[in-house]
Amino acid sequence: MASTDVEIHKSTPPPRDDGQVSENAAESTFAEVDDRERAIPAIEFQDVNLSFDERKILDGLSFKVMKGETKIILGGSGGGKSTIIKLVLGLLKPDTGRILVDGEDITDFKEVEMMKVRAKIGMVFQEGALFDSLSVYDNVAFRLHERGVPEEEVEPEVRRMLRFVNLEDAIDKMPIELSGGMRRRVGIARALVGDPKIVMFDEPTAGLDPPTARTICELAMKLRDLEDVSSIFVTHEMNNLEYLCSEYAVVNDAGDVMFEREGERLCLINTKVMMIRAGQQIFHGTDETLKKAEDPYIQKFLRGH
Repeated sequence: MASTDVEIHKSTPPPRDDGQVSENAAESTFAEVDDRERAIPAIEFQDVNLSFDERKILDGLSFKVMKGETKIILGGSGGGKSTIIKLVLGLLKPDTGRILVDGEDITDFKEVEMMKVRAKIGMVFQEGALFDSLSVYDNVAFRLHERGVPEEEVEPEVRRMLRFVNLEDAIDKMPIELSGGMRRRVGIARALVGDPKIVMFDEPTAGLDPPTARTICELAMKLRDLEDVSSIFVTHEMNNLEYLCSEYAVVNDAGDVMFEREGERLCLINTKVMMIRAGQQIFHGTDETLKKAEDPYIQKFLRGH
């Protein structure tokens, strides 16, 4: 992941007196890249089926996550949402169907091959999943320490990631000293070490108060809009849908990250919603289309079950 302190300034126009986000800043953030690599999905499921004993978990599921796109996956508990993430990480194998990451068919990969795939994927777990016996610094540095990266390279990277989640002041704290929201943010910092271009969020705001949940969504938007990260965002919380589908992150002329609502200047096309029920896709499209869907199950879900 590029440092927001350095990379973004390269394309930011000269400051204006009013300090507002300029048209050029917004355009540069979402400029289309003429790159045929972008035509290759970051993640693709092709007619994936998976059963546990007699219970069907995924039933002919097909979808794509394009480069720089956030795919929000909605559905009731037990509907197969988290199973999708486990399949991408190779922790489960489908009964039939194919799974591709960056155009590479990983379906039959052995564990040693999957380790290379996982190295380019960041994973944000529901509870943060921190090591309680390690400091914030060592939690974020864990993957780098495993690889034997020299400490003089580890520290600046850890500080950069903690700055991204606004937690550099907590670098020496232990997980027990952190609030639930801070633990999630440390978990995000750890997931981003190594600059993954694919990040998985598994119910990252579950159990958090609304302002803290909003902060987590803002981090996901920064990754999507400023770092061109592809992500799967598993959730059952409608507030997350509202944030991710109606706002985008830009950098103003002072170099500060701001969040604007989509409107006349820009319509979000890099965020799509997929709803699954009993392992099948029952909706795919924009949040606006979802809200107009006549399916009783969808309407009940939107009303909070």
